[in-house]
Amino acid sequence: MAIKFQFNKTSLNELNKQLKVRIKTLPTLKNKESALRFEVKRAKDKSEELSNKLEQALVSYDYLAGLWNEFEPGLIKVKDVELEIIKIAGIKTPSLKEVVYEVQPYDLFKKPVWYSDGVSILKKLAQLGIESEIYLTKMRLLDHARKKTTQKVNLYEKVQIPGYQEAILKIKRFMEDEENLSKASQKIVKKRQQEEAQQ
Repeated sequence: MAIKFQFNKTSLNELNKQLKVRIKTLPTLKNKESALRFEVKRAKDKSEELSNKLEQALVSYDYLAGLWNEFEPGLIKVKDVELEIIKIAGIKTPSLKEVVYEVQPYDLFKKPVWYSDGVSILKKLAQLGIESEIYLTKMRLLDHARKKTTQKVNLYEKVQIPGYQEAILKIKRFMEDEENLSKASQKIVKKRQQEEAQQ
């Protein structure tokens, strides 16, 4: 990225301001990047943990497979998933507040005894699956933000800060050369005036 500048003090001051802003912001961006990296890993681990719990729960309920045929398919369903937004390093992420279930009424005397246990088992399984998905979504959002932050860190560190430093150096050299030329021309003019005065 070429930095546009002019060879004058105004441009030099503006470049110095821009350079100071970037140098001051860089540590904050690096901290944000490392915080996001940590949170991405944490969300991924939590999602995997919940997914594993779900698989283990499904395996542990295999012995009930024959009974599920007697279970009414529409007896329980997820009515709503209530989320809240939590900011992590300035990024809005979803967090599970509550899962609202709709359980159809059933006659406890006509249905098998295990029906109420079946309802609570399905609630538990649904909760694990939903929570795992929410953590996956959180991980994706945080990872996207981390990538953008990493790009910004790299832009500042590898492109803009060196670019501003180089531009400032060029302006300073140009201004020094101008000053030296000015002094040299003044000396020449003074010398000629002295020579003319002597003649």
